Amino acid sequence: MSRKSKATSKRLYLTRHAQAEHNVASDYTIADAPLTYLGKTQSKELNEVTKNTFQQTAELLVSSPLRRPMETMLIGYPELKARLEKEGKPVILLDTLQEVEALPCDTPTYPISKLKASNNGIFSSLDFSTLSEEYASKSGIYDPKNASERARRVRNWLRDREESEIVVVAHGDILRYIADNQQSSRPWDNAEVKIFTFASEDDENASVVEVDSSAEPKDATDEPTSSEMKN
Repeated sequence: MSRKSKATSKRLYLTRHAQAEHNVASDYTIADAPLTYLGKTQSKELNEVTKNTFQQTAELLVSSPLRRPMETMLIGYPELKARLEKEGKPVILLDTLQEVEALPCDTPTYPISKLKASNNGIFSSLDFSTLSEEYASKSGIYDPKNASERARRVRNWLRDREESEIVVVAHGDILRYIADNQQSSRPWDNAEVKIFTFASEDDENASVVEVDSSAEPKDATDEPTSSEMKN
């Protein structure tokens, strides 16, 4: 049985998804927007810059259940995913990692059967049993007005895990809430990884601090999130 790691020694590799169709078109009506061709290229480059570093050492892989982070994860972290699956630790789809706004581009595909079959079935082997019945409702904890509380719950969930190195793939807005306890203007490119740890062992906000240089593909882009497109 693994011992729970010290929170302030953990490493969280927080990854924004690669470029997606709504980023390029500045169109947040595109439902659960998929990656563009460049986004897939960025994801391949993400694999190249990480396959010999934390993909070799991370102990958990977690993703938002929207299509663009899941595809980024499949293309960007294949060696990590395969290694962890051999160890009996499949990818965890965490619905509280979904993007903030209640817009078509930021709402997960529903129902699960449709989500699993999307993108020519590339997600069909993932375990969707972790998603709540309300995962696509944008109500309750998924309501945009509850983004700060949702991010706090994500941070506490990550801190309570026993793993010392965790890779997370999500979205620009929710990652900023996780990093800064609020919506912020922190720069975060598509397919960029920022590395954090926890500020303390037991504060109720489970606040995080950036601790190391980021990693990103050479073709990373700084595309706007849906909240930035609205402003």
